[in-house]
Amino acid sequence: MRTHIDTLTTVRNLGILAHVDAGKTTVTERILYATGTTHKRGEVHDGTTVTDFDPQERDRGITIFAAAVSCAWDGRRINLIDTPGHVDFADEVERSLRVLDGAVAVFDAVAGVEPQSESVWRQADRYGVPRIAFVNKLDRAGADLDRAVASIRDRLHPAPLVVQLPIGAEDGFTGVVDLVRMRSLVWRDGESAAAAGAVPEELREEAARRRRVLEEAVAERHPAALEEFCDRGTLSATTLTAALRDLNRNGDGVVVLCGSAYRNRGIEPLLDAVVAYLPSPLDVPAVRGVHQGAEERRAADPGAPFAGLVFKVNATATGRLAYVRVYSGTVGKGDTVWDPGSGRTERVARILRVMADRHVQLDRAVAGDIVALAGVKSARTGATLCDPGAPLLLEPPVAAEPVVSVAVEARRGTDTGRLATALARLAEEDPSLVVRTDSETGQTVLSGMGELHLEVAVEKISRDGGPEVTVGRPRVAYRETVVGGVRGFVFRHVKQDGGAGQFAHVVLDVEPLGPEPGATGFEFRSAVVGGRVPQEYVRAVEAGCRDALADGPLDGHPVTGLRVTLTDGSTHVKDSSDMAFRTAGRLGLREALRACTAALLEPVAEVTVTVPEEAVGGVLGDLAARRGRVGGSVNGGGAAVLTATVPLAELFGYATRLRSRTQGRGTFTSRPVGYAQAPAR
Repeated sequence: MRTHIDTLTTVRNLGILAHVDAGKTTVTERILYATGTTHKRGEVHDGTTVTDFDPQERDRGITIFAAAVSCAWDGRRINLIDTPGHVDFADEVERSLRVLDGAVAVFDAVAGVEPQSESVWRQADRYGVPRIAFVNKLDRAGADLDRAVASIRDRLHPAPLVVQLPIGAEDGFTGVVDLVRMRSLVWRDGESAAAAGAVPEELREEAARRRRVLEEAVAERHPAALEEFCDRGTLSATTLTAALRDLNRNGDGVVVLCGSAYRNRGIEPLLDAVVAYLPSPLDVPAVRGVHQGAEERRAADPGAPFAGLVFKVNATATGRLAYVRVYSGTVGKGDTVWDPGSGRTERVARILRVMADRHVQLDRAVAGDIVALAGVKSARTGATLCDPGAPLLLEPPVAAEPVVSVAVEARRGTDTGRLATALARLAEEDPSLVVRTDSETGQTVLSGMGELHLEVAVEKISRDGGPEVTVGRPRVAYRETVVGGVRGFVFRHVKQDGGAGQFAHVVLDVEPLGPEPGATGFEFRSAVVGGRVPQEYVRAVEAGCRDALADGPLDGHPVTGLRVTLTDGSTHVKDSSDMAFRTAGRLGLREALRACTAALLEPVAEVTVTVPEEAVGGVLGDLAARRGRVGGSVNGGGAAVLTATVPLAELFGYATRLRSRTQGRGTFTSRPVGYAQAPAR
């Protein structure tokens, strides 16, 4: 057992997070090259990367699907997930973060913190994932480490602990000064390994100053480091490393490194930092689950009962693969496991160590491993797999709510069945894709996180041998809300048609959830006194009210942003039941909503537009025509960066329009930020 525990300390499960084009995939490729996993450096622009192996990823030059790879460094096994950077695929990041112990956040040394960098950082905050920051592309014109670090501090609000000083700038960037060990690391052209040496004479004073700043920042936050700093006036490399590890793992600071992944400079120190500062499976809290209503914890112990979480499902040409993070216990080839969510048993036919689109067969997987299981036929993304003799249900990752929809139909009527099968497979692999049938038109509607998300999904159908598909114009997911409520709305549900009848009497107050239209969510309260409505019927009324939220009074969109209070009611000694009160809640709230003042909500997105300074006027006018509200602009280097909030419905086709207005020089990114009241139609 001691050997198993020692093995766990050598494992690192981490993800690579960043805004699109910050260099995530290039960092991953250089890690694989530096660890000897690959013998040729893959390039995004050449379509030769290991992790972007899907044809769509290579055609588009972006990461679409989270890809897992495994490598070894300094006696440690690193299980690494390269995640997408585009906002449309944020759900892939969410599912990956749920099973990771640490992450490397990659930032562009010129742009600093970009919109999606901020989004993935917040996602990592929600899951409590420790991370280190890597400021990439220091060889670019305009690269500035200090400015990038300032943007990290100002926009993300961690305490950045910078442990390196660049040697040279822009095209002259050749290496870094390691401020912990006070040495230089220089990468010469044509050589893959760094040459270690003394700190260059011209940088000694600046390096000493920055080392002092680092020591003071660490001592301020770490008691043991403070004690040594007060006694000696400085910190040893050993104490500084240990303190940085504690601060980084506890979230009290973020270690910051720098380099240029494309030129293969800074990767080895980054790997050393992953080993030194990010946690092993033993360093993170025991996973929490539920069994028979009671919370239970499982430590990362290979001898404990098996428990793992399915975070990704992939239908390959050779069968269905379920990607699993093993949190406790051991699972072997041929074992039978239990899915407590579906109540089914599954047999593990094969266990695979994942290398993107390649696999290595294993006899077993132990706590701390990230592997793919073949033969698991019905477990879906978010499912728990566990020992049948020790059931445990783990909390699944939360799927994002779709914001854009398109109608899809097979071009040939005979292919309708094949299309339904293809769509079901898509939804199984990606829970953020939702397939439904429109009750009014009978059309099949595919909903997702954005135009690109849906475009990729539809293209995947044809690439995987599915039928030709016709796609309708994108539509956004509107919601309805209440801006003026009602009080004391009385509803009686009475039904008598022979035999036992139904009776339920409820009095409802309906009001907006927040002071401003755009608030989302639903809140139910009971203010009934004297037991006039028993507690079990109160729960039935709440369930009925939630049923009523599916169709709003304006255009039948889902209703959100309201609070319902049950203030009074009455029962019948024979005819009252859960079903009667649930029906009263559903029908009563529907009637109450018709008496309220309702408003339509539309999804809005924060848009960051980068354009030449001479094109700012035209771009601002176009944003105004799209009902955009400009929040600010920053000028520098001949370019302007505009930030605006724009209704999502107005962004369809914006990329083409922006390129036209800026002669192809303008770019933009967007991320959903909630809902706002739509103008009256």
